[in-house]
Amino acid sequence: MQSYKMFIGGQWVDAAGGEQFESQNPFTGKPWAMIPRGRQTDVDQAVLAAKSAFTTGPWPQLTPSDRGHLLRRLGDLIAENADMLARIEVTDNGKLINEMAFQLRYIPQWYYYFGGLADKIQGAVIPIDKPQTFNFTRHEPLGVCVGITAWNSPLLLLAYKLAPALAAGNTFVAKPSEFTSASTLEFAKLVEKAGFPAGVFNVVTGFGNEIGDALTCHPDVAKIAFTGSENTGRHIGQVAARTFKKVTLELGGKSPHIVFDDAEIDNAVKGVISGIFAATGQTCIAGSRLLVQRSIHDRFVERIVEFAKRAKKGDPLLTGTQVGPVTTPPQYRKILEYIGVAKGEGATCVLGGGPASGPEVGDGGYFVEPTIFTGVRNEMRIAQEEVFGPVLACIPFDDEEEALRIANDTTYGLAAGFWTRDIRRVLRMSERLQAGTVWVNTYRVISYLSPLGGYKHSGIGRENGLDSIQNYLQTKSVMISTAEDVADPFVMR
Repeated sequence: MQSYKMFIGGQWVDAAGGEQFESQNPFTGKPWAMIPRGRQTDVDQAVLAAKSAFTTGPWPQLTPSDRGHLLRRLGDLIAENADMLARIEVTDNGKLINEMAFQLRYIPQWYYYFGGLADKIQGAVIPIDKPQTFNFTRHEPLGVCVGITAWNSPLLLLAYKLAPALAAGNTFVAKPSEFTSASTLEFAKLVEKAGFPAGVFNVVTGFGNEIGDALTCHPDVAKIAFTGSENTGRHIGQVAARTFKKVTLELGGKSPHIVFDDAEIDNAVKGVISGIFAATGQTCIAGSRLLVQRSIHDRFVERIVEFAKRAKKGDPLLTGTQVGPVTTPPQYRKILEYIGVAKGEGATCVLGGGPASGPEVGDGGYFVEPTIFTGVRNEMRIAQEEVFGPVLACIPFDDEEEALRIANDTTYGLAAGFWTRDIRRVLRMSERLQAGTVWVNTYRVISYLSPLGGYKHSGIGRENGLDSIQNYLQTKSVMISTAEDVADPFVMR
């Protein structure tokens, strides 16, 4: 098996305690790599390395243009190694090679974009109301930033955080999911090759309760950026607040996918399938609640059932595969439990409803059949709680007002989508849907140029685009007096 080391202070090191743990291939259910099991000592070393790199050495001496050059060089190296990184991610998380190869070929754009933005972070001269006073602002880096990523798209989620953090001049400690650490460690080799000074980027691996909390609590960490579940995000936010750390939290979703009776049906069917089954439902933006206008509900559901039936399950490394395994054993069990909950609540299972079997899925993989429920009421758990799997809950509605009421009746607000040909409806719905991203006549489109984040329990802050870099900066106001004499020292000017 492949055996990895952590990357701390520009050095490849074992965990201080010498421990390792297995990373499993979700398709085979067998271990394929050994990952260092970090502890508090490893966290302390990584944060110290990042703090030292931020305060001393070559990194703070680089011009913003120099930082941008390094980021663009890193983007080039990712592009050159995209296929290798994609295969590692598929082996680690079981997502389709077609999707992961696309992601890895697209990820360089984050480093090109923020590399170009690095020397365009500008303050302002403020025409202040105080006489003989010159006032300007500076936008300065925070210090040591920590990125904690989920297991579904490790390097894409890392790019969301790392690219703006380094463009702003911060240093970074990455903590990938214990289920999918290998690709981040391979990525660290490219950071090293790109020529970043030692300590600017560090990777510690291990379990959340052993090093995640240690990173969140560490007094020398200025910022936590996390992608993952609502419960973990809530915990991170509470712990980080004790030491007034800044946080960006991109959390769960129960996104409504709405189809009106004037929609282009063929396209809407493909959009719905993409929103819930293309990544085995393992995305925070999954369109897991399908709202269909009652006049076309039955016919539309029949269409998606027929389409989903034909989806080819199997080895995610084969380009013909359309549905891969669930990434982790705990998630596999959770999805099956939710299917049982939906049946117990009275929903009707019209497709799937259990583990997948057959020669195409092998003997040890974590496969769940694409599953569709009808007869769902929005108050059911299957319509309110994030399953994070290939499970679709179908709910009929009569008119636009009812669609909005059902769509917004959730604690989440990460994304929403709808299909219609009515431009007036497009404007009304896009304004009133309570979601950070709204797709119209498309779904599951992400860009490095466009902000991503949630309303309500779906998170705090935004990633991607111009909005995101502000999360890695702090503003300083500088006032310079040009007066010859100091005024009364006992009176505030």
